[in-house]
Amino acid sequence: MDRPDAVLDDFDARPGSVTSLARTVLGAYVRDLGGWIAVADFTELLDLLGIPAPSTRTAITRLKSRGVLHAESRSGRAGYALTDAALAMFARGDPRIYGFRQMASDDPWRLLSYGIPESERAARHQLRRRLSAIGCGAVSAGLWIYPAYLAAEAAAIVTALNLDDYVTSFRATDLVVPGTLREAAAQWWDLDDLAAKHRTFYEKHRKILDLDDISDRNAFAHFTLMLDEWRIIPYLDPGLPDKMLPADWPGPAGVQLFAEAQRRYLEPSRQWVRASIDETGIR
Repeated sequence: MDRPDAVLDDFDARPGSVTSLARTVLGAYVRDLGGWIAVADFTELLDLLGIPAPSTRTAITRLKSRGVLHAESRSGRAGYALTDAALAMFARGDPRIYGFRQMASDDPWRLLSYGIPESERAARHQLRRRLSAIGCGAVSAGLWIYPAYLAAEAAAIVTALNLDDYVTSFRATDLVVPGTLREAAAQWWDLDDLAAKHRTFYEKHRKILDLDDISDRNAFAHFTLMLDEWRIIPYLDPGLPDKMLPADWPGPAGVQLFAEAQRRYLEPSRQWVRASIDETGIR
């Protein structure tokens, strides 16, 4: 059965983990197949990413418990289908992952204020965690700031946690802060950690564009590992305007690298998966 809070599951799996890689394959390729895959085929796809079969089975169990997959046999083959909630979750993630959003200097902001009673302490903790995970900045204990284009995502989190009665949001166009906007941004977001993630991603994957005559099969393996590491960065990075970022901000290099790798390798990878999976499995 679909879980109504599957929207919250976008951020639970650590990139590079077996569950994260399994989710990346589901979102990038299994949806493209119609949302269902045989167990044997899924196991072989993950094997190409260096994941042994027992670990794949463990990941499937976790994804079932989180409402991402449900068991379904077709034509006598055991398999799994994406739930409706998971399909909606992946669809929400596509604009983030495949189309990095960058604020202009005059784009509007959204402020979110809350006063949540102690009886809802667990939900309050989850709200803080989830707002941070989609790129919101903490101005103070009960006040958060984010680009206006994240308003729908923030509202969905509030609703999923049943906290609408405690939350008020405002649209803002002017920020007046002590000191400079760069200093304020460094307090509201963990820019050092985010910069480190950008640099690590770029250094780890920049050679992917140097691969010559790469087969579609190898494109799948290389690009999927890259995609799995990238997918969390556009969530954590709200796309702040240049005037709020350090002069040596590394974000654009990673954005451009991923965009070019996506242009070259995503569709060939999907074509290989489509061509390789039929009634008899991966050839």
